[in-house]
Amino acid sequence: MTDFAPFDILEGRYDSGLVLLADHARNTLPPEYGSLGLPESAFSRHIAFDIGVEKLTRTLAARLNVPAVFGCFSRLLIDPNRGEDDPTLIMKISDGAVIPGNHPITSDEWNHRIATYHRPYHTAVDQTIRQVEDATGRAPLVLSIHSFTPAWKGVPRPWHAAVLWDTDHRAVAPLLTALRQPGDIIVGDNEPYDGALKGDTMYHHCMRRGIPHALLEVRQDLIGDDEGVAAWANRLAPIFSGLNADPTLHDYKIHPSRTGPYSD
Repeated sequence: MTDFAPFDILEGRYDSGLVLLADHARNTLPPEYGSLGLPESAFSRHIAFDIGVEKLTRTLAARLNVPAVFGCFSRLLIDPNRGEDDPTLIMKISDGAVIPGNHPITSDEWNHRIATYHRPYHTAVDQTIRQVEDATGRAPLVLSIHSFTPAWKGVPRPWHAAVLWDTDHRAVAPLLTALRQPGDIIVGDNEPYDGALKGDTMYHHCMRRGIPHALLEVRQDLIGDDEGVAAWANRLAPIFSGLNADPTLHDYKIHPSRTGPYSD
C-alpha cells in the first residue's frame, strides 16, 4: 500500500462565504489498483474524470480567493458524487467500457473504497463548509463544478453550460440569469442531467442542511485547454462574485428533495 491523498484543499478566505467543489477533478488511481484492467486511453475520457474542471476550479478559487475542495481519485475507482448506498457508486460498465477491476468486487473491497477514498473526501467537504460557516456566522454559498461531453451516443449536445438542481432554486435562478444575460451561449436548466439525486454531494452537504447551492456543468470541449479555461474563468468569476455578494444567498432554508425524505 502507498500513501494516496483522496482529496486536496486549496486554501482561501474562509470569511468570504463561498466554497467551490470539484468532485471529479482527477483521473488518478492509487498505485495498488493499477489501471483497473483498463487501457490507458480510458483515463483521458469522461468516464474517468470531468475534463477541464480541476484547472477551471483552481483558477476561479485563486481569482476569488475562496477555498475549494478537489476529489483526487478517478470516478472509476469510486464516484464521490454518489451516496454510499447508491448501486452506481462503483461502476462495472461506464459508457460502454467494462471495468475489470470493479467486477467482481467483494463487499470488503467495496467498503474499503468507501472508508479510504469516498468518506475522507466528504469529510473534507463538510469541514471546509463548516469552517466558512464558523468564519461568517451564516450559511455559505456552495458551487460545485462539473463538465459534460459535447455529444452523447452520437447526438451533439447544444448546451454550452448547464445548471443542475433539486428543489432549492435560490442560487440557481440568479446563476441561470447571469449566464444567459450576454446572449452568446445556450444554458441548460436541469439538462442534459437532472440535479435531483439522493445522496449526491449537493444533497448530502447542502439540501439536507438548507445551504444555498448550485451545480454548474460546462461542456468539456470548451474547457479542454488553457485558453478555454481562461475564457470561462473570465466569464464565471464575476458571476460567482455577484452571487456571493447577495445576502439572501447566505441564509439557511430547508427545501425537501424530490428524491424523498432525508435520512442520515
